[in-house]
Amino acid sequence: MPEISVGIIHANTIYFTLDGKFAGKDNLTVAPGKHCISVNEGVLSLDGMTIKHLPYLTPQKDKCRFTLHDVVIGIGFHWQQKEDQLFKGALSFVIEDGKLWAVNTLSIEDYLFCVIASEMKSTSSLELLKAHAVVSRSWLMAQIEAKKKPKTAYRDANINSATLIKWYDREDHTLFDVCADDHCQRYQGLTRANNKTVKKAIDETSGQLLIYNNEVCDARFSKCCGGMTELFESCWQPTHVDYLQSFVDNPIRPAGTHDWDLSTEEGARNWITSSPDAYCNTTNAEVLRQVLNDYDVKTTPQMYRWSISYSPQEISDLIESKCQLGLGTLQNMEVIERGPSGRIVRLKLVGSNRTVTIGKELEIRRALSSSHLQSSAFVVDRNAEGLFIFHGAGWGHGVGMCQVGAAVMAHRKFAYKTILYHYFRRAILEKRW
Repeated sequence: MPEISVGIIHANTIYFTLDGKFAGKDNLTVAPGKHCISVNEGVLSLDGMTIKHLPYLTPQKDKCRFTLHDVVIGIGFHWQQKEDQLFKGALSFVIEDGKLWAVNTLSIEDYLFCVIASEMKSTSSLELLKAHAVVSRSWLMAQIEAKKKPKTAYRDANINSATLIKWYDREDHTLFDVCADDHCQRYQGLTRANNKTVKKAIDETSGQLLIYNNEVCDARFSKCCGGMTELFESCWQPTHVDYLQSFVDNPIRPAGTHDWDLSTEEGARNWITSSPDAYCNTTNAEVLRQVLNDYDVKTTPQMYRWSISYSPQEISDLIESKCQLGLGTLQNMEVIERGPSGRIVRLKLVGSNRTVTIGKELEIRRALSSSHLQSSAFVVDRNAEGLFIFHGAGWGHGVGMCQVGAAVMAHRKFAYKTILYHYFRRAILEKRW
């Protein structure tokens, strides 16, 4: 079973507490209890004493645990905060940019239990949890495997006086496999890992990965596809991924939609302003609670279809605060390119001072919301007062597994393998350990 290293804290000074016996390399012994490690202008100290080597502390019994204090969670979000977190496995430290990283090394299955227990609820369907366990495990192993290969030289930003095309994807960490925050996958150790249903899902899918052409699938997922999944290349690098296809989130194409090409303005408008039948087209609160936070469910969020409106001044100020394009007052928006789910890939913004084309989907969502617009699958109308009215579909990029759709499938008693093969077509499921 593979092990994984996770970067937890990045700071000049880190406080930690050892519960049990941990052995260090180079005859370094660290007693149980609370300790402090710090770096100052390259000089290392442990509990106030200068040390020459960074400690790597290995638990001597399976029940040994350690606590990291003042771990920052929700970095960059409105709910950012600090908390103490409990971990199993080894604790080590590395230096990056003059600061220490606290790194936790443990088995991939123990890691996944903590990740999914943090993300999902005990009320979630076992089959949904099993599907998510395979997806998260596959994504993780794909990132690790990708680090071993030569990188393809893609230009991740194409910027000139009239064009701003960016895509945002996870950047590799060089000193460990993944970090503990949303940049990779949210990992909060054993702090919330008390979910017996998640443990069962991890155990029953242990070592199972999605495979395509004998390689681990880069398994993506989003909250709600809006009834049609999207292609990888519409959101990230210009590379076609065979197992991440675009299709209706439904065993059959809904009646009346067969002639709708969602990459055209007419087709996209027909799709987005209607409500075609799809797995993720649900208002079932029991299902939604499985994939949404409690406060989201209480406010009855719009997901499958949604709308939002801005005055010309509001949207102009918003775009300028996010992108600093110097458009002036926004006068019009023109879609240059849509993906097959209707998500906009390139959008022309016509301002009183200049015109700029932006993309890809997340850059568009960033530019048109104070946080992130729910989706780039939208059409825009202007009313008599001049308001820009957005009518949209879905929540997120729409690539790979639709979480709401998967929750509905599980609720309808579909097995996790059926869910996976629905969303990752041409992939197969293999047990690798």
